[in-house]
Amino acid sequence: MNVTCISSSNILHQKEGTSYRICKMISDSLRSVNADIDLSIIELKNYDLSPCIGCGKCYETKRCSIDDNFNNIYNKLVDSDIVFIVSPHYAPIPAKLCMLLEKMEQITFLHWGKDNAYKSEMFGKIAGIISHGGGAKWALKSYKLMVNDTIANALDTIQIKVVPYNEDWKTGISLPVKNIIISDNNIFPIQEYDFNYLYSEIQNYIEKVIEFYNNY
Repeated sequence: MNVTCISSSNILHQKEGTSYRICKMISDSLRSVNADIDLSIIELKNYDLSPCIGCGKCYETKRCSIDDNFNNIYNKLVDSDIVFIVSPHYAPIPAKLCMLLEKMEQITFLHWGKDNAYKSEMFGKIAGIISHGGGAKWALKSYKLMVNDTIANALDTIQIKVVPYNEDWKTGISLPVKNIIISDNNIFPIQEYDFNYLYSEIQNYIEKVIEFYNNY
């Protein structure tokens, strides 16, 4: 089984930000279930992506004519069985994740527009979505609406099936911060997470993703 986890954070000054640490938790949890899983983590902050310019050249090649970094990521996703997308809440999602999704959407939509029976290269793959942000548990439903649902809508266009967590959370899960510290010495608030709690929630979701994959 090939699994790719996308860490969507744009923050360069953090060696291991929260999105990346969640991807590591996903990797650890999956390998505790199956040691033979081939899992790769893609940190979007390390890729210089460009927005879609609507040139239409991808209709013939199914790849972007101006963005080899996108093509490298897309090729990796095409070769994956399961994709996890880990995203913080920005405005509402990070810019590079938006660039990635919009290009995959364009490649699929141009062909689907000509033939509604068209199946994309991502057809039949499944995805798990995990969002996180700077608010406590009460803010999670807003993160679901702005982050999870936004990503899930794009993945639906690409013909990827998002694994639900339950009836209320059909587009993945969202993880809260434990505490926010305001410091006079730092312009950014410090977000503290309970990583034991996060790992437990991630494990619960991964069990559902694996079950869904086995029955899909």
